[in-house]
Amino acid sequence: MTRAVRSERPFPDPRFYELGPPLTVQEVVELIGIALPVACDAARRVSGVESLSEAGPDRLSFCTGPAHVQALAESRAGVILAPAELRDFAPAAAVFLSTAFPQYAMSVVAGRLHRPRRGEGGAPLVHPTARLEPGVSLGAGVVVGQGVEIGAGSEIGAGTIIGPGVAIGRNCRIGPRVVLGFALLGDGVTVHGGAVIGEPGFGAAPSPTGIVDLPQLGRVILQDRVTVGANSCIDRGAFEDTVVGENTKIDNLVQIAHNVRVGRNCLLAAFTGLSGSVTVGDGVMFGGRAGVADHVQIGSGARIAAAAGVMKDVPAGESWGGLPARPIRAWHKETALLARLARQRERRNHD
Repeated sequence: MTRAVRSERPFPDPRFYELGPPLTVQEVVELIGIALPVACDAARRVSGVESLSEAGPDRLSFCTGPAHVQALAESRAGVILAPAELRDFAPAAAVFLSTAFPQYAMSVVAGRLHRPRRGEGGAPLVHPTARLEPGVSLGAGVVVGQGVEIGAGSEIGAGTIIGPGVAIGRNCRIGPRVVLGFALLGDGVTVHGGAVIGEPGFGAAPSPTGIVDLPQLGRVILQDRVTVGANSCIDRGAFEDTVVGENTKIDNLVQIAHNVRVGRNCLLAAFTGLSGSVTVGDGVMFGGRAGVADHVQIGSGARIAAAAGVMKDVPAGESWGGLPARPIRAWHKETALLARLARQRERRNHD
C-alpha cells in the first residue's frame, strides 16, 4: 500500500481534502474583514495555508506572538497574518497582513481553500472508486468511502466506517464500529472495536465573536504492526501528521492528540493521554492513566509510572513518576519523607 512522506506530497493531502481555487491578497482581506495594506501586491495569489516553517511563496501562514519570531523571520510564506507589533520581524518578500486574531483569520482562509472530503449522500456502502485487494473481508454494514485502498487479507468488522482516501495495508484487523478517516495504516495493523482515528484534534482560538475551532489539515499515520485498543482516539494533525511508530501497542481508552509522534515499540496502558505535539522516542512505556502536557519530549527507553503527570521533558532511559512527574527515586524519597512527617505529626497530636 502507499507510503506517503511530507516532503514528497502536496499539502494538505488531496486524498482527504478538496483544494479550492487560489485567492488573491485582495480576496483574503475581504474574506477576513481587515484593511488592505498600503502599497502591497493585492494581486498576489495564495493556493493554501501552511505552517511558517513549511510554507512556500504561494502559501499563507500566521504567527501568534513573540515566541515565534524566529520562525516568522525565516519563513518563506508569501502572505503572513500576525499582530501589528510583529511587522518588523516578517520577511521583506512577504505580504504582511495585520490582525489581532491571526489564527482565526487563518482558519477562515483555510476553510475556503481546503475542504475536508466527506462521504457522498446516497452512495453505495462500498464506493465504486475504492480498491480492495484479493482476500479482503467486510463485515455487515461496513462503509468504504471514495478512493479507499484496502490491502490483501485485511478484515473489517461490522459497522466500521472508512472515510474517503483512507489506505489500509495488508493483513490488518479492524474491529467493529471503528471510525477511520484522514489516515494511512501500514501492514499488520490491529484496531479494536470502537476506536476513532483521524478526527480533528482539539484546536481553538479567540475571534471577534468568541472562540472558534481551528482547521486540522494533517493525517494519522499508523506504521506496520501497530495495535490500537478499544475506544481509543488518535487525532489527525493540524499542520503536521500524527504518527505512531512500528509495533507500538496502545491499550483501551487511550487519547493521542494532534501532531503527536510516538516511536517504535512503545507501550501505552489504558487511560494514557498524550497532549498535542508531544514527541515520544522508541521503546517508551506508559503506566495506566499517565498524562503528558503539550510539546513535551520523552526520550527513548523512558518509563512513565501509572498516574504520573509529565509537565517537562524526560531524558532518555529515565523512570519518572508522581504529579508533577520527576525522577522516580526523588519521587519515592519525597513520598517516604511526607509519610514520616505525617506519622510524627500524628504522634505529637496524640501525645
